[in-house]
Amino acid sequence: MNYIPFILFTVLTNAAAQLMLKQGMLSLGPLEFAGENIILKILQIVFHPWVFAGLVTFVISMASHLYVLSKVELSFAYPFLSLAYVAVAVFAYVIFKEDLNAWRIGGIAFICVGTVLIAQSGKNDPREIASNSPEATTISELDT
Repeated sequence: MNYIPFILFTVLTNAAAQLMLKQGMLSLGPLEFAGENIILKILQIVFHPWVFAGLVTFVISMASHLYVLSKVELSFAYPFLSLAYVAVAVFAYVIFKEDLNAWRIGGIAFICVGTVLIAQSGKNDPREIASNSPEATTISELDT
């Protein structure tokens, strides 16, 4: 089975979480802890609707990533998370009007090229081919 859609879901939820956290912190304004109860301030931050949504989205992203890690090699799956940098940069430019200069665009291009190369390396994963073949048996099948 091709796990790229699950990997991309992980990437997109990771990027969405970052954008929600940014929106939440923009809504809260610059943090000042002088003269305030730090615990109450942290709780105020964590339970701000945008921040809380971002944290929940991170949990969803991590659950998706754990599923992916149970199916494919870490050295294949993990580099795809760099695509979250790409998504965040583009959406931050569109939503928050952040700078997207030539240096950042160049870096994004390198990330994309590297990710394509890594994706190509997983097309003929011998373990996936073996596990999908009719001859493949598991230890539990041998016990029965």
